[in-house]
Amino acid sequence: MKHIGFLSFGHWTPSPQSQTRTASDALLQSIELAVAAEELGADGAYFRVHHFARQLASPFPLLAAVGARTKRIEIGTAVIDMRYENPLYMAEDAGAADLIAGGRLQLGISRGSPEQVIEGYRYFGYAPPEGVTDAEMARRHTEVFLEVLRGQGFAQPNPRPMFPNPPGLLRLEPFSEGLRERIWWGAATNATAQWAAKLGMNLQSSTLKIDESGKPFHVQQAEQIRAYRAAWKEAGHARTPRVSVSRSIFALVNDMDRAYFGRSESEDQIGFLSEKERAIFGRSYAAEPDALIAQLKTDEAIAEADTLLLTVPNQLGVDYNAHVIEAILKHVAPGLGWR
Repeated sequence: MKHIGFLSFGHWTPSPQSQTRTASDALLQSIELAVAAEELGADGAYFRVHHFARQLASPFPLLAAVGARTKRIEIGTAVIDMRYENPLYMAEDAGAADLIAGGRLQLGISRGSPEQVIEGYRYFGYAPPEGVTDAEMARRHTEVFLEVLRGQGFAQPNPRPMFPNPPGLLRLEPFSEGLRERIWWGAATNATAQWAAKLGMNLQSSTLKIDESGKPFHVQQAEQIRAYRAAWKEAGHARTPRVSVSRSIFALVNDMDRAYFGRSESEDQIGFLSEKERAIFGRSYAAEPDALIAQLKTDEAIAEADTLLLTVPNQLGVDYNAHVIEAILKHVAPGLGWR
């Protein structure tokens, strides 16, 4: 395991039990947690994107703000729903945020997950053409996004521009060198993982995937990662790809940890993302550090990946979540070969 970061869904709710009661709280606390995680030595700060929900939604202002407040930590998403995105506008936003962060952006994108509203992407002005699914529309948006991130000129310049142009066709600005190689695809199936490999994207595999074999979640996920790497090799890319998995992991090191998570027993769960999509959801882990290390060593997908994203209970506040991250980095990660 080379990299360990956190993944926040940025939930907020106006409840007395929540430490994150407003959208402002969610955004500002996300920045503070990223700063704290960097100080603790974590490798990444990642954020989920959900529209029409009391969660983090607009990633680029947040990523830019985190980039301005930090120096070393990777900053990313897991994931941005490409059904909602204008790929050219997104390329400009991503380029700007990456330049502010000094080239530390790691953008996870995907078709997205079940939504809060019916076909919410239509409210954003995007509707699949006749005979095209929303998933296919997301992949088409992705292909356009990846193409413009290459930085090649494609737009015919105005012969009488307001400002002088460089010669030739124009590209989008600002352009951030190297960002194209730091795009990740959140794959729920083996097939989309292989598609991502062919396009040269890194792989994010979350805490759920489509149940394709009935095997335990971590076994299916490990098989997905191996299929992805085989497709990457077949595609002939020059660089080595990166692969992340997400897990809910809590080291029980004090009474508060035991009160929050000590009584929870977890195993894989089966659910349905739609009428036809049967999904398997991975278990959570909560135990004393030595027991936790032993449990995590049996997780085949963690062994296959190079990056582990810890999903954090953000509504418990910045201080407690910093403690959760520190406990893993100090008491568990070295036992998994981190650094």
